[in-house]
Amino acid sequence: MKDLLNIFNKQYYLTDGGMETTLVYHQGIELNHFAAFELLNTDDGRKILLDYYQTYVDIAAKRGIDFILETPTWRAHSDWAPVLGYSTAQLSEINQHSVYFLRQFIEQQSYPSDRFLISGCLGPRGDGYIPGTMMSTTAAKEYHRAQIQDFAYADVDVVTAMTINYSQEASGIVMAAQQFGVPVVISFTVETNGILPSGEKLSEAIQRVDVQTDGYAQHYMINCAHPSHFAPVLEQAEGDWINRIQGIRANASCKSHEELDNSETLDTGNIYELAEGYLKLRELLPNLKVIGGCCGTDHSHLNQISEVLFTEPSSITN
Repeated sequence: MKDLLNIFNKQYYLTDGGMETTLVYHQGIELNHFAAFELLNTDDGRKILLDYYQTYVDIAAKRGIDFILETPTWRAHSDWAPVLGYSTAQLSEINQHSVYFLRQFIEQQSYPSDRFLISGCLGPRGDGYIPGTMMSTTAAKEYHRAQIQDFAYADVDVVTAMTINYSQEASGIVMAAQQFGVPVVISFTVETNGILPSGEKLSEAIQRVDVQTDGYAQHYMINCAHPSHFAPVLEQAEGDWINRIQGIRANASCKSHEELDNSETLDTGNIYELAEGYLKLRELLPNLKVIGGCCGTDHSHLNQISEVLFTEPSSITN
């Protein structure tokens, strides 16, 4: 386990893009309810995942930047088990195996192993875009506890909760991670107005979680929204909360969540405008260090973003 105080101690980290959208729309792979973890069950599926990760690792290695490997487990928690036909025990095994799988991947790399972090990815209990029935902090802690425990048993480096859309669930996740001594990152999603689907302001959500959990989260991120949706909020930010945002995994598309839900084709956006958006975000976020993508992004987006953000490897401080 990495030191809790220094888990993100490098200047920059790259991570992947929109895994599920890439697999479904670019490679024509059918994923049940966007459950990419099912690919771990077969040799062909594992090869698909390895090739997917390798493309992004090559971009990071070219720039001399550390890389965060996210497990394909966004859907691997208990409410989805019966929907996908898995028992609790099978789901637990998958979560742990996903970490071992990525550790083996690292061992096969020519890029040094100390340039990687393995992140156990978990998603919201419900829909990533709609809060639905919101849990209390205590209920959220209990719900997410099992998956975080699985990651802890596998000695994951960090747990990252993606597309979280209200503060109570975020606080519960952080408390569960704290119970097992696992570093944790919370990534909120926002609507086109920069406000969480729950109606909370981004500043309010971050401050609430930090107060409830004694600031245990390593940092916060924003994902599943286009930079144009939340840059205005960051431009008007007052207070120290903005320093807690250290990662961005933006959507390629400027469309709203509702529009994306109702779209039958993948909107890959404007790759150059997206990269310029990241450049602007780096100016607005003094502690920005984790760079990745979300819906609609693939390796070409991350390559262009890296081209804009990062110079030659020798200029990257590690």
